Amino acid sequence: MAFLFRLLGRLPLRLLHGLGALLGWAAWFASPTYRRNMKENLALAYNPADATAILPAAIAHAGRGVLELPWVWLRDRREVTDRVMHVTGWEIVEQARARGEGILFLTPHLGCFDIIAQYLAVRMKLTVLYRPPKLAWLKPLMEEGRGGGDLHLAPADLSGVRLLLRALKRREAIGMLPDQVPGEGEGVWTDFFGRPAFTMTLAARLTETSKASVILTYAERLPRGAGFHVYFLPLQDELEGSLDQRAAALNRAIEALVRRCPEQYMWGYNRYKAPRGAAPPPA
Repeated sequence: MAFLFRLLGRLPLRLLHGLGALLGWAAWFASPTYRRNMKENLALAYNPADATAILPAAIAHAGRGVLELPWVWLRDRREVTDRVMHVTGWEIVEQARARGEGILFLTPHLGCFDIIAQYLAVRMKLTVLYRPPKLAWLKPLMEEGRGGGDLHLAPADLSGVRLLLRALKRREAIGMLPDQVPGEGEGVWTDFFGRPAFTMTLAARLTETSKASVILTYAERLPRGAGFHVYFLPLQDELEGSLDQRAAALNRAIEALVRRCPEQYMWGYNRYKAPRGAAPPPA
């Protein structure tokens, strides 16, 4: 499998996106559980007509997201980031850096989220939180592709949290996927598109203990493998109140981000699962 992954990384992005769309539909027809998750998650966020309209593109983009990974991870970082054809909101990043603040980049499962770290790492030191994959053969490829140079990996455990805190104290940048289901003791139940979702508290905690700027970001896939459009956006509302309130505010911010480009969100992700050992959501 590792050989096939490396082979895919040598193919042109346009071809990978074309094959990825086919893969997305193959997964849709092959897995009843995947179909149910995608339909139910879309139904929470949109009325039936809009959900039906978004669904075909969402299926295709889910497959594109899988097959673009070898290309993003295994090619030269400069070559990868050269395919960022448009950038909106970079001045927000520059303003935070001019203030001498650390930066917390929040990148949900929207568009090509892996290219964000690559793009940032050629411009600044960046430490990103990551959870090792369950497939043993994929772990070294992920670490090879996501790390190196000014891009540092922090495992999703206590040692990784310490690395993130140290980076913020040095007024550097850190990044994480805020809509990833955390482990037991690492989250709270709060609404995401109107349904309780076990939500990581780490981002909310970091905003309590540091003066870091919080910047939302995602990379929209352009048609026919033409590249990507990267967006940087500030939080619209100040984070304040209890930890639960701050986590809820971050979920609302992610919802607004998803609605900007809904067909490229990972609707098939089981966002509402309860991690092993976690208490069920309140009735």
